This record gives sequence, C-alpha cells and structure tokens, in this order.
Amino acid sequence: MSETSAFNPAQVAQQIETLLGRPSNNFGNDQEALRFALSILDLTTLEGSDNSARVKALCAKAGSYTAKGLPNVAAVCVYPVFVRQCKEMLKGSGIHTASVAGAFPAGQSPLSIKVAEVKFAVDEGADEIDMVISRGKFLEGNLSEVFEEVSAIKEACGQAHLKVILETGELADLNKIYEASILAMKAGGDFIKTSTGKINPAATPEAAFVMLQAIRDFHESTGRFIGFKPAGGVSTPEQALIYVRLVEHMLGPEWLSSQLFRIGASRLADGIVQVLM
Repeated sequence: MSETSAFNPAQVAQQIETLLGRPSNNFGNDQEALRFALSILDLTTLEGSDNSARVKALCAKAGSYTAKGLPNVAAVCVYPVFVRQCKEMLKGSGIHTASVAGAFPAGQSPLSIKVAEVKFAVDEGADEIDMVISRGKFLEGNLSEVFEEVSAIKEACGQAHLKVILETGELADLNKIYEASILAMKAGGDFIKTSTGKINPAATPEAAFVMLQAIRDFHESTGRFIGFKPAGGVSTPEQALIYVRLVEHMLGPEWLSSQLFRIGASRLADGIVQVLM
C-alpha cells in the first residue's frame, strides 16, 4: 500500500474480523498468548497523584511475577521525576525503565522545553522515552515541523529507544493515522504508539490495523524493523489478545518480542494473572 492509498473504515473492519478469525501459528492457546502479552507489558502509572510510594509499589509488582511462575513485564513507565527511583528499584531485574517526556500528554510546549525534558529523563536513567507528536501542527498540515520535532527528540534520546505516540483518537481519520505513522518512522521513531490514554477513543483495533500496515509498508521499503505499542483502554485479557493476533497475522513472528511489540496498560496485568493462575 502506498502512502497515498485510502483506507475505507468498513473494509478495515472486515479485514480485522478476518484476521482475528485466523488460527495462531505461534501460540498453542490463549493462555500462551496471554503469557506473552504479560512479558511485553509496559506497566504504567501516569496520574497527577503519582508519588514515590505508588512508584515503589508498582516497581515491586513489576518484578513479582516470576515468583508466580509467570514472566515479568517488559518495562515500567512513569513520569520523568520518578525515573531515578524506578531505575534503582528495577536494577538487576531485566525490566526497563520507560518515561513519558516532551510535554506529555498535550505536546503543547516549545521544542526546546520538550527536548530539555527528554534529556532530563535520559540523564535520570530512562531506557525508553514515550513522546507525543504535536497533533495541532499535524492537523494544520505543518508536517515538516512535526518531523523536525520527532527528529530532535530522537537525537536527545541518545541510546534510549523512542516510542512516538500519535494520539490516534485526535487524528480520527484512518488515512491521517497512516500518514502520521509513516512520518514518525521516517523521523527516527523506534516504535509507533497509539495513544496517551488521556482521551477517548484511545487504542482501537482499527487504528492498530492502519499503523501495522504502515509498519509493514515501511519495512518493505526500507528494511527497518519498527515496533508497535497499543496503549490506552487496553485493560482486559480479551482486548490484549486482539492486538497480539493483529501483530502476529499482519507482521509475523519477527515482531513477537518485547523489542518490537509492547502493550501499555495499568490494569491489564491483574486481569492476565487472574486468568493464568
């Protein structure tokens, strides 16, 4: 599919239904798929009431699953001011420290402020940065400015991986979601991510389908492997399975790892554990 191709919502819905009906070639049953989903989870707290005690509890929770015979999550995602605490608590666990930065969630700050916040989070020890694009600029057609922002933030990340949040619920149109996906990948994003979780709708199968198509097209044209992260409203095991199946069937087994696939959630882990225990 070229960058000028149009997505028809009814056709996308039909294609999603077809894909979800296909059998898995990588998981023997839903329990295996849910174990995988737990292992790629970015366990997240992004509330205004976050504090050191809450972050401490979340980090302890993130590292508790192996004692239950389950995989630990991939990362804990927090605001920049909690990165140092998170990094210290997760030391030796193999769990990454992720941080939102760059004027999350609105993106309505000068680029210099965004870059400074990203650099702060990286200096504090963040392994991964989750930034959000300037949707206002994108919707106005200022694509070069959005590209330059993502590129500047990627440079500020240094060795940290960059996840670029599109906030698909605000882009709304499937074709704009595709365009933003391609832009974010060309600008240097290591992942593209659906949502901040601060607006509705957040992650949807339709947005995921378009983003996965963009990742596949980008890989075919450049050879680069770009990751995918649905986030926002993914709170039940059933919802997690939808995204696992879409990634499996649209991108293939190469993407079935925490290096190329994450799910961002705050409540999902509890539901998965309840099913698996």
